[in-house]
Amino acid sequence: MLAVPHAGRDYPAPLQSAIRVPLAALKGLEDRCADALALEAWRDETLFIAHRARAWIDLNRGEQERDPKLEDGAGLLGVPLSAKLRSGLGLVPRRVGNSGDIWSRRLSSAEVLARIDEDHRPYHEALAGALSDARTRHGVAVLVDIHSMPPLASIGEPARLVIGDRFGKSAGTRFVKRIEDAARALGVSIASNTPYAGGHTLERHGAPHNGIHAVQLEFDRSFYLDAALDRPGPNFAAAVRLLRTILDGLLDEAAPGALAAE
Repeated sequence: MLAVPHAGRDYPAPLQSAIRVPLAALKGLEDRCADALALEAWRDETLFIAHRARAWIDLNRGEQERDPKLEDGAGLLGVPLSAKLRSGLGLVPRRVGNSGDIWSRRLSSAEVLARIDEDHRPYHEALAGALSDARTRHGVAVLVDIHSMPPLASIGEPARLVIGDRFGKSAGTRFVKRIEDAARALGVSIASNTPYAGGHTLERHGAPHNGIHAVQLEFDRSFYLDAALDRPGPNFAAAVRLLRTILDGLLDEAAPGALAAE
């Protein structure tokens, strides 16, 4: 099963009327064209693509990751502030890149709760239902959560793909190994869990002990986009091939009889 939570480009009118930055600045929160990448690689897997923009609500954050610097009443929840939340990247993002604060006013708790009810909760309920159905039918289910990342600064060749499994908590090692093998066979440099180990989606849905495995794939935007990091670039087909090869490997690993080899 594939999911693309951060490529949405639907910016509702209430958002557009409440922001202080140009609408184009919010592209910085998008996993630009990650939906196109998934669609090109997709065959007959179950595929979820979120259309709401991440600036409206971040589907890879928990419902309680609400920002007291942005939302009235959020500080009353008593939830410790994560590093992401402190940096302004909570359930409703407060900041975007070099453009700074997004919103021209504070949000009411009623506004944020409406976004949870209308967008966040239905998305995760649909994921959970599809994963449960797949496990019932096949004995195992695998969720591939597709994201993109800025180019990584590193000594030597930077990773073009970061594989996240919450340090082994959200997926069996045999599935992660198949992803690693697929990438290496195509000469694609990889990293595991650093700097991206996976967020709320993996934490909520990954349950290897119950036959549900969840992995996050972070594709380097400079790998598949153009020089402006805005549209599919000259290596887009190579990135599609990488994703398709990964999916074929996971399907093979999940096939009947594969578990006996673990």
